[in-house]
Amino acid sequence: NSKNGVNNLNQFIMAEKITKDLNPTFGSIQKLFSRRISLIAFCEDRVVGITANKNALYNADGNPQLVATNAVLGDANPFVGDYGISQNPESFAKESYRAYFTDRQRGAVLRLSMDGLTPISEAGMSDWFKDEFKDTGHYNIIGSYDNYKKNYNLTFDRGGKTYGEQGNEGGLSQTVSFSEDVKGWTSFKSFIPESGVSMSGDYYTFYNGKCWKHHTDGNRNSFYGGSVKPSTIKFLLNESPLAIKNYNTLNYDGDESWICSSIETDQQEGSVQSFIEKEGKWFNYISGDEVVDTQAFNFQGIGIANGINYNI
Repeated sequence: NSKNGVNNLNQFIMAEKITKDLNPTFGSIQKLFSRRISLIAFCEDRVVGITANKNALYNADGNPQLVATNAVLGDANPFVGDYGISQNPESFAKESYRAYFTDRQRGAVLRLSMDGLTPISEAGMSDWFKDEFKDTGHYNIIGSYDNYKKNYNLTFDRGGKTYGEQGNEGGLSQTVSFSEDVKGWTSFKSFIPESGVSMSGDYYTFYNGKCWKHHTDGNRNSFYGGSVKPSTIKFLLNESPLAIKNYNTLNYDGDESWICSSIETDQQEGSVQSFIEKEGKWFNYISGDEVVDTQAFNFQGIGIANGINYNI
């Protein structure tokens, strides 16, 4: 109030149209999120968009037209899709116009964007998330957005302190990341935060009440003062399981050589002990663990081998 300085924020008078009743079948409201001209209510079983300070006037052709109103909250319309946020509002994280959250009851992870609700858990991880959400114990599902790496980090905190550690609730604590660049889940990470936030282009998480900054040059693969965790990569090279292919060499772009200690398929095993640099790129052959496999496709000849002679 410009005259006496009283803003009346603590007054909730029912006669002034400041309340909005939602369908009780949607469950309780767990989270409120303001987006553009609307207020998003995340209920247990549905996600509802509520226009703020406006109403939707529908024309004869069915198209809505926003008009001004004296009501604080206007029309309430649920988004398409029988999804809610269950009872895990801590899984919510936002970035610009996108919002991410989980629906534990339906075993899904979702993204709310301008095109509505999208179950991003179906991007190659549908069964994995359904198995994780089946855990009947009480645990936190913590969501945070890493603006530095453009990742949505989702943490299953079951009381364990590091990734893959047995928690108090019986399951394993772990963090998994979703990337908009590839529209998929790209990595498991070895930190289990209490919460996380992005600010000024940097990513921070909280652990035991302290704030930690990520992506610093002097701290790689070590989180919250713990030991260094090794990085592992799993390549999915064969989209057709019935087609057997031959891989003879392996190369990568980098600034130093490293050891590929294990290369495994469902048929054979091999390794690359070191790489040779050629104009900034590293190459070497894949060595099989078995000396000669006469049953492999790369063993060719006429007839059947009776034995092997070695020249020393």
